[in-house]
Amino acid sequence: MTQPTVVPAPGPQEGLDSRLRGNDGDSRGNDGAGAYKPRKAALLAEFREVGSTRSVKGLLQKLSQLADESLEVLWKEAGLPASIALVAVGGFGRGELFPYSDVDVLILLPDGVSPDDDEALKQRIERFVGSCWDAGLEIGSSVRTVEECLAQAAGDVTVQTALLESRPITGARKLFLELQARTRERIDPRAFFTAKTLEMRQRHTKFENTPYSLEPNCKESPGGLRDLQVILWVANAAGFGRSWDELARRGLATAFEARQIKQNEALLSMLRARLHIVAGRREDRLVFDLQNTVADSLGYKPVLRGDGRMLARASERLMKRFYWAAKAVAQLNQILLLNIEERLNPLAAEARPINERFLEKAGNIEVASDDLYLKNPRAILETFLLFQTTPGVKGLSARTLRALYNARRVMDTAFRNDPVNHATFRAMLMAPSGITHAMRLLNQTSVLGRYLWVFRRIVGQMQHDLFHVYTVDQHILMVLRNVRRFFIAEHAHEYPFCSQLAAGWDKPWVLYIAALFHDIAKGRGGDHSELGAREVRRFCRQNGIPAEDCKLAEFLVRNHLLMSNVAQKQDLGDPEVIKAFAARVGNERNLTALYLLTVADIRGTSPKVWNAWKGKLLEDLYRYTVRALGGAAPDPRAEVEARKREALVQLQLYALPFEAHKKLWDTLDVGYFMRHDAGDIVWHTRHVSRYVGTAKVIVRARMSPVGEGLQIMVYTADQPDLFARICGYFDHAGFSILDAKIHTATNGYALDTFQVVTAMLPEHYRELCSMVESDLAHVIAAAGPLPAPSRGRVSRRVKSFPIPPRVDLLPDEKAQRWLLSVSASDRVGLLYSIARVLARHNLNLQLAKVTTLGERVEDTFLIDGPELQQNRRQIEIETELLEAIAG
Repeated sequence: MTQPTVVPAPGPQEGLDSRLRGNDGDSRGNDGAGAYKPRKAALLAEFREVGSTRSVKGLLQKLSQLADESLEVLWKEAGLPASIALVAVGGFGRGELFPYSDVDVLILLPDGVSPDDDEALKQRIERFVGSCWDAGLEIGSSVRTVEECLAQAAGDVTVQTALLESRPITGARKLFLELQARTRERIDPRAFFTAKTLEMRQRHTKFENTPYSLEPNCKESPGGLRDLQVILWVANAAGFGRSWDELARRGLATAFEARQIKQNEALLSMLRARLHIVAGRREDRLVFDLQNTVADSLGYKPVLRGDGRMLARASERLMKRFYWAAKAVAQLNQILLLNIEERLNPLAAEARPINERFLEKAGNIEVASDDLYLKNPRAILETFLLFQTTPGVKGLSARTLRALYNARRVMDTAFRNDPVNHATFRAMLMAPSGITHAMRLLNQTSVLGRYLWVFRRIVGQMQHDLFHVYTVDQHILMVLRNVRRFFIAEHAHEYPFCSQLAAGWDKPWVLYIAALFHDIAKGRGGDHSELGAREVRRFCRQNGIPAEDCKLAEFLVRNHLLMSNVAQKQDLGDPEVIKAFAARVGNERNLTALYLLTVADIRGTSPKVWNAWKGKLLEDLYRYTVRALGGAAPDPRAEVEARKREALVQLQLYALPFEAHKKLWDTLDVGYFMRHDAGDIVWHTRHVSRYVGTAKVIVRARMSPVGEGLQIMVYTADQPDLFARICGYFDHAGFSILDAKIHTATNGYALDTFQVVTAMLPEHYRELCSMVESDLAHVIAAAGPLPAPSRGRVSRRVKSFPIPPRVDLLPDEKAQRWLLSVSASDRVGLLYSIARVLARHNLNLQLAKVTTLGERVEDTFLIDGPELQQNRRQIEIETELLEAIAG
């Protein structure tokens, strides 16, 4: 067998393994080929101005025809023999060419012919491929004989796919027909179906099995164009047809489904074509940088409230349209592939009756008749209750999915107000298992948004707040999953305290309802917590939820942000903070429910947002509040004495001299002991007591006792810019500060404790601790001006969707200290920039709460200083802070 003459490609291509590039030089094409670039530019310019979903198919076909014409001219000019053929493969083989996609071709040779044995033929082929590149055709090519093509196809399903949708351009048509016939002879439709569906599942896994990613790929993501192409590939291989109309005629799709597929295919194709044109290159991802530009090019405008504030960006409206289209494609892909599989394996399983309306077939629920839902809409929700409660059932059959897809018109107001449907949905919420899978399936089939009409509004709604990485509907279902896991014994190891509290909870379905509604009013303008509380109250009344449970669900939705705000932004060592929070919560039942929902909510925003330190803050707040709700009035002195006793017990383990602690403790006030637990007090005492009042700078670091990262202690004579110097060190050393407890002793010494994280590997923590202790002590001891903040790169997401910087400076309730709140897009050096401003105005920092939410920060500082007593100085400080955080 002769070997194909190829040069390896720099990247993948549709089924064929090489790309030949021409030699440098002037264009060898005549006027026909030489006009390719200007003619293509004219087509793209026209589409840029007036292109739409209706015209995109025409554009792709015109681009393909233009490439065909140019290739024919160049083929003739190259003088290639009449015995070989030029064949279009891949997307080009379908007669469609996206603006910057490769022009994939196969130079097909008769068996027994090899360019390696015919120097003249080899030169002509190289001349042809070179002239293609010179003419502006980004060609992806391979040179093979018929037998070589078949051999490659036998071992590579992508090559088999490319040959399946190939078409002749010019040359020996008889040779092409031979290849086509022999390819058809050798294809096994069942094996091909299995291979392509496995390939699809692997691709979906790569994209986390969701079309709702922040930067989806119009072609490859679940619900993208590739999912539609898979349907046609397996249908073509089985001889069921090559177009949507053919599939409809053969009964594999209904006329309605065919129309829906064409509409969504046109939308996805239009978006992909726009991406290519806007980027000026092959770009199939709706990346942050391009979302706004593509939205503008399609005429999307932001939605504004009456007061001029933005309700929805143009890019959010574009993405919502994409997500809806991708969701429809994913549904139709599942329906048609299941239908094709049943045609290929007609005797695969027998049906077992579940009741008079439903059957179980191969582990799937199947409707007894195609018009079941049209005749009996109440059976729609019953389907999902059966899915949830029937042992052995793992999904819905193609027949059921189709019936649901075509029953949308009966899911109307009467359907939503039907008491029987209310009872069914209530039974789903109260079922002992399967709630997460049932709700996800309800959303995937678009039934959830038709039963809960308010849910429909947030399906596919992106949140450009720099910390949510899911659309609102996906986030809600993620929070529901997290809540559900607290009640499952197999997941008790994940969050033991949450699971312990859940074990004593009698009505988990109240928490499920709160999870479903906590963010349901996002994107309307106004306070989404308040609006959501009204929605959950209306739902509970309509669905017959008892008044007491309705009241709890409403409380949870209205206050679902309360606990995280208090834990992450206020001083938990202040008894007044705990007292005020306990008054808001009211009782221990409300507190427990709010704690569980809060943990589930934070975990459901992004895998990067939750960390052990946030978990500790929330758990501390819960325990302090339980004590307050139990009737124990906050008594700072009693609390301090209890912590001192606990610390002294632990100190006895370290064989310190008698009353070694006294010298340090005599300089510390109640505030210190209220803010630090016994473990921290012991750590400080062990390392600081012998150095009290000395000039030595003491820095100690250890693995954080509450999770990832380090805990770092600094003890030194206080100075106005101390916090800024420490922040500057952490900034330049690549550490992120999670929390800072700043305390000034009565002898004028600072005793500060920091929780920090770094990207360095935890196994090197001993070396890391030694480095920090040495370097930070040197930085603090060194005199001189503060260095300038470092300027790190800002992420693409922050560049595209920046958070408007905000600074709030307000006196606390006692009017003794000031609460500084800062919100901005995260970047390297941000906290240090803030600290420099505070140092410049000689402001004393008592507490710093640093909250990083994805790529957004919300920092809170408790400060005091003489300049805060003057209004003019306050304005100067706020102005400088805004300039600093704006970067």
